[in-house]
Amino acid sequence: MDILLVVFGFVFMLVGILGSFLPVLPGPPLSWIGLLLLYLTKAVTNNWWVLGVTLVIALVIVVLDYIIPVMGTKKFGGSKKGVIGTTVGLVVAIFFPIFGIFGIIIWPFLGAFVGELINRADHQTAAKAAFGSFLGFLTGTFIKFLVAMIYLGLFIKILIQHSSEIFSF
Repeated sequence: MDILLVVFGFVFMLVGILGSFLPVLPGPPLSWIGLLLLYLTKAVTNNWWVLGVTLVIALVIVVLDYIIPVMGTKKFGGSKKGVIGTTVGLVVAIFFPIFGIFGIIIWPFLGAFVGELINRADHQTAAKAAFGSFLGFLTGTFIKFLVAMIYLGLFIKILIQHSSEIFSF
């Protein structure tokens, strides 16, 4: 049973990392579930402080993920349509990887730009707001990815510490 929990926990860790980039998946909370599954094994003693602190961090990151792009957009004079365009651009980048790895950078910017053009007629203002929305998106994505990677590192550290108990038959 412990090995099954570890495998599912590791899968949640990987999905959490993917969720850092995909807007439909909450990355850090999924990574936290991976930590929880590891702590539910018989080999790892429950540390409610670690689980509690990491849960609070994951939830704060979820809230910040909605606030940071809005702050970036507003800071550069953008609108809600720019934020929506950024998200649409990211979805396009995922399903139509025309530009490869650079698509995850290009499409959100283009989406924000088009969103701002729909909202405003001025190209210069739209470009500035699109840059702000894009910068906010990148900041939020980086923070989610960083937290998911830290949770993965914590998962691996705990797994290594308790590997002899988990994998003993």
